[in-house]
Amino acid sequence: MRGVQKLAWVEVKLFIREPIALVFAFAFPFFMLFVLAGVFGNDVDPADEENLRVWRGVGPSDYYVSTYVGLVMASAGLVTLPLRLAAYRDAGVLRRYRAAGVSVPVVLGAQVLVSLGMSVLAAAGIIVSSTLVYGTALPESWPLVIAGIGLGLLTFSCIGVLLGAILPSARAVQGAGLTLFFVMMMISGSGPPLEVLTSAMRAVSNAMPLTHLNLVVQDAWLGFGWSWAESLITLAFGAASGILAVRFFRWE
Repeated sequence: MRGVQKLAWVEVKLFIREPIALVFAFAFPFFMLFVLAGVFGNDVDPADEENLRVWRGVGPSDYYVSTYVGLVMASAGLVTLPLRLAAYRDAGVLRRYRAAGVSVPVVLGAQVLVSLGMSVLAAAGIIVSSTLVYGTALPESWPLVIAGIGLGLLTFSCIGVLLGAILPSARAVQGAGLTLFFVMMMISGSGPPLEVLTSAMRAVSNAMPLTHLNLVVQDAWLGFGWSWAESLITLAFGAASGILAVRFFRWE
């Protein structure tokens, strides 16, 4: 554990020197939240059944804030974490770790720990800023929301390690990660609401882990309880990714 902590501290200092990592961990989710909250506001007409169905009975800003907490986790798992792993492999850093006797759990644990910390900070920033600026509602159940966030952090950390493990280079990771990130953002409920997507878009959306994670966190946030089906699907994505990541991890 001490080895993970020491390596994680080094990774934190390296992380803050990476512009793309900082943008996707902090700036981009905030930007999208403020754009969509500014466009749609937070008013809902209780007499408009269609409006209530699309926004799940709450204002648009209340609808979006929980999905942008999910987007923070997706950005860490799809962009920042795998890009660091792949860049280290390209530069021979992982090979040096192995030569120095640093184990795979320590290397991966440090990377995941940094991603978890940055994601929690960004998520907290989104919650605080959206509440202060737009008056969005705080979660109905903090324990369930925290459990959902924990599930999301675990799942997207596993996905990030898998991408960093199987893709051949940092350039490939960047291209694949950004593509997956923007696709998930647009059809997972973090962009247009799920209710307005076409049937074909919904079919693709259902194959995306962020869709199910967003529903887990959003249900808990809005007081609809814990979604066991969505949480089990999210967990399945994480478990499968973690198993494959360990199986195919390469030092060089």
